[in-house]
Amino acid sequence: MSGNTIARPDSALWTISRAARELGLKRIELELGVRLGRVRSVPDPAGGGRRVTRAEIERLRAEDGFPQLLREGIRAVAAPEGGKIMDVPASRLSRLAKLGLLVPVSFYFNRYRALVWLYLADELRQFAADERNAAHLKGRFSEGMRSQLDGGLDLRPRNWRGRHLGLLLRQSDDPWAQAAAIASILDQTLVPDLIRDPYERAHLNRFRPVPPTYGPPGSPTADLASDLMTASDLDEIDWLRTDLAQALAEARDLRPAPRPAPRPTPPTATPAPGPTAADQPRTGRPRPDHPAAGHGPSRGLLGWLRRRSP
Repeated sequence: MSGNTIARPDSALWTISRAARELGLKRIELELGVRLGRVRSVPDPAGGGRRVTRAEIERLRAEDGFPQLLREGIRAVAAPEGGKIMDVPASRLSRLAKLGLLVPVSFYFNRYRALVWLYLADELRQFAADERNAAHLKGRFSEGMRSQLDGGLDLRPRNWRGRHLGLLLRQSDDPWAQAAAIASILDQTLVPDLIRDPYERAHLNRFRPVPPTYGPPGSPTADLASDLMTASDLDEIDWLRTDLAQALAEARDLRPAPRPAPRPTPPTATPAPGPTAADQPRTGRPRPDHPAAGHGPSRGLLGWLRRRSP
C-alpha cells in the first residue's frame, strides 16, 4: 500500500465566491448565510477567511426546496421592502428597530453614502405574525416609546454589533479566537491597556476575524463602517472589557501565548586570585592600593549615604 494519502473529493475547500456560484447565490447572499450559520464553513488553513467544503455544498443541494428555501432563509431587505412584508410603513419599521424590537442583520452604504440597514425577511415575517406584537404594528406608540425616540434613541448600531459578535463567537470554540472576536469590537487604542503583554497581543492578532469590507481602506465608507463596528456606549464597552478579561483567562489556562526561547546565560568569568600573605609588606600595613577598612572611601549604597551625610 502506498504511503501517499489521496484527498477525498468532498474534503476540498472552496472560497466563498466559488461556493456561491456552485449554489446559484450571489456572493453577498452566501456571506450572510455563512455568518448566520445557515451555510457551514471552516477556517482557511492558510488564513484567508472562511471556506466551504464540497461536502457542505452537496448537503445543501440535497435539501428539499433547494435553492429557493436557502435563498429565502438568508434574504435581507431594507426598510421599504421590509415594511411591505410586515404591512406597515417603512418609517414604522425603522422606529421599531431604533427601539430595539427589530435587530438589523447587515448594512451597506448607498451611492450617496447614506447608511442602509438590512433585516432578515424571515424575522420580519415572524415578528408580524406574533400576536404579542400587534400593538407595535398599529396605532400610536406608548408615551415612553415616543419619549425615547424624541430623545434620539437608536439601538440599531449597538444591536447589530451584539448580533455580529454572537455570530463570530459561534464560529469557533477556541478561547483565543473568541477573545480576538471580542477585542475586534473594541476601539483598538484600548487593547494595549487591556492586554499589556505584547506576546499575548501578537498571538491574539493571529485570530483576529477579517472584518467585512465596505470600500477601500481609508475611504469615507470604510471609515464610516469602522465606526459602526466599534463599541461606543460606555456600558457596552464595560461589558466587552469584562468578557475579554474572562476569555483571556480561559485562553491562558488552556494554552499560554507563545514566547521566544530564553537567551542562553553567558558563562561567568573566573575572578582573579586576590593578594596572598606573601604580597603584604613585612610591617603588616596594607599596601597603598588596598585601603584599610575605616580609612579609605566606603563602597556600596551605605558608603554613598555616608559620603553624602553633612
